[in-house]
Amino acid sequence: MKGQAIPYTAQELAWIKRHCTVPRREAHARFCRRFDRPDVTLAHFTALCNRRGWATGRTGCFLQGNVPYNKGLKRPFNANSARTQFKPGHLPHNTKYLGHERLTDDGYVEISVAETNPYTGYDCRYVLKHKYLWAQQHGPVPPGHVLKCLDGNRLNTDPSNWILISRSLLPFLNGHRGPNYDQAAPELKPAILTLAKLKLASGKRKAKKGQAA
Repeated sequence: MKGQAIPYTAQELAWIKRHCTVPRREAHARFCRRFDRPDVTLAHFTALCNRRGWATGRTGCFLQGNVPYNKGLKRPFNANSARTQFKPGHLPHNTKYLGHERLTDDGYVEISVAETNPYTGYDCRYVLKHKYLWAQQHGPVPPGHVLKCLDGNRLNTDPSNWILISRSLLPFLNGHRGPNYDQAAPELKPAILTLAKLKLASGKRKAKKGQAA
């Protein structure tokens, strides 16, 4: 063990325990004056309290309802900090303006439009560009339906390259219940789409017959 243990009398220990909630620096100064202990440093005093578990009761956290001491105080002017502060109306260099486009992980194009973001309340948000442009011509996509890319190129957001289909048709186009439409050759895509619609219609007819029976 490094060094030697500092002895304390029972009276000294009782005094320290009784005053453990006083801030350490103040309690140490009062202890040294009362018992004439110049050999006990602040580090010694603090270590003793920690070993004995004599905590001050302060956690360092703001309590609920506590008001910071600098609330409402005006910050003094500093030329150096003022030079780098944001000015009214200033936008950061990476601000994304209306019309800005980005790619999703699935390869779809998103575009920033002037619509309130329902999650953040911001006055613009990103939407799927092909869906946005298609709605400009044909109206919103109805419930239970999706837009399917005709040529397989999701970057081609022209409304003429997208067709409205029932969501229930997707399993017949993604390789689960038939050929994979997106991976097929361009000349085969129309036939695959027609075949998928026939399979879906046939399945619905069989389901109705089963219910009627």
